[in-house]
Amino acid sequence: MRHQDKLFVDGAWVPSTGTGTIEVINPSTEQVCGVVPEGTPADVDAAVAAAKAAFETWGQTSVDDRAKALQAIAEGLVARSEEIAATISEELGMPLMWANMIQAGLPAGTTAALLGELDGFDWERRVGNSLVVREPIGVVGAITPWNYPLHQIMAKVAPALLAGNTVVLKPSEVTPLNSFILAEIVLDAGLPAGVFNLVTGTGPVVGEAIASHPDVDMVSFTGSTRAGKRVSELAAQTVKRVHLELGGKSANVILDDADLERCVPPGVVFGCYLNSGQTCSALTRMLVPRDKQDEVVALAKAAAESIVLGPGDSDAQLGPLVSATQRNRVRSYIQKGIDEGATLVTGGVEPPEGLDVGYFVRPTVFADVTPDMTIAQEEIFGPVLSILPYDDEDDAVRIANSTVYGLSGAVQSGDQDRAVRVARRLRTGQVEVNGGGFNVLAPFGGYRQSGNGRELGTFGLEEFTETKSLQLPG
Repeated sequence: MRHQDKLFVDGAWVPSTGTGTIEVINPSTEQVCGVVPEGTPADVDAAVAAAKAAFETWGQTSVDDRAKALQAIAEGLVARSEEIAATISEELGMPLMWANMIQAGLPAGTTAALLGELDGFDWERRVGNSLVVREPIGVVGAITPWNYPLHQIMAKVAPALLAGNTVVLKPSEVTPLNSFILAEIVLDAGLPAGVFNLVTGTGPVVGEAIASHPDVDMVSFTGSTRAGKRVSELAAQTVKRVHLELGGKSANVILDDADLERCVPPGVVFGCYLNSGQTCSALTRMLVPRDKQDEVVALAKAAAESIVLGPGDSDAQLGPLVSATQRNRVRSYIQKGIDEGATLVTGGVEPPEGLDVGYFVRPTVFADVTPDMTIAQEEIFGPVLSILPYDDEDDAVRIANSTVYGLSGAVQSGDQDRAVRVARRLRTGQVEVNGGGFNVLAPFGGYRQSGNGRELGTFGLEEFTETKSLQLPG
């Protein structure tokens, strides 16, 4: 039981101005595993004031000094990685082995990778008679989700601080406990007071107070498209910079010359079901040649049924969904797929056998899915794969591009040049080609209603800078 009764504002642990608290539920046990303050708009005001005051000095600090501070944070993340993994496993439900690799390993790795790219970043350059410089924006409001909580936090906090900005962070109220470990690491790293501030609370209260605050110069948000639209509306009133990383409905396009036994099982287990399907870039639509659908379905069914489900403290491959609300939402989508005529291959709405406690959903596969079905258009955020048959390559591209989203995708082919050619036609921010691995230095972000802007590497660093040109005499 982790009971956090203070917020981190202006370099110190301080009580909230309100009296409310938020209970954090362990989705494996359905029991309370922590309590955090339910922050208020007044708490946001205090945090923003501290960040604004700290920016006057931090924004003028040398890049080398800011990098040293971030290096200390990166080292703190590594030193406390086991605690971070255990905490996130408890509040999110991801089995501990995966939490160690992903939930603790990824934020430390992306932060270190960013520091390694500094030498190649153009803080200033000459363009004719102009000196073009990159400067910090000011106070950054970071609003982060629950599915990869610390990774999404560091994808914003690390480049924001490195660029010279100060930060007010609102983590998801569903998985906030890990952010308190980060605040402790920041304190130990010796950052000046006010450079990093943590205010926990709900989106409609703390999140909206950050997005609408006149002294917040930029808001960086990761979450649902619906919530991202609300953030944009509020931020528009003060014309602040807005960065959005939103939902997805990514297509895994399997071409007719692909090795099905090589690409289908990992496309199911890792491409679609990773983190129990609670991944914005999950490859939830598998597009297959119509005459090979039966073969693909057999492979997908076997892969899904081989997966072991279990609580976060087990050796299972998949844990529960994060909450009862999320579990019920995913099950409703599965029922919608059945009602609209898709073929249920495996899984379904019934609870998994032997798992009476915890927010578990059966790994589910649908076949004969058409592009107009709800399960082919809307983000489900659970372990649900839709297999859609297509007629030819042009038809596959049309179907892949037929949703409002454009975050990720994949193409599988026996001919890499062909796969790259098809990948270029997908209207999406990133595309895996023949199983190409995730790159922490490559830009991550979406087209259309999957958001705007990019995270990770130097591309993410650019997002947190303003560009100024100094016109010099000839």
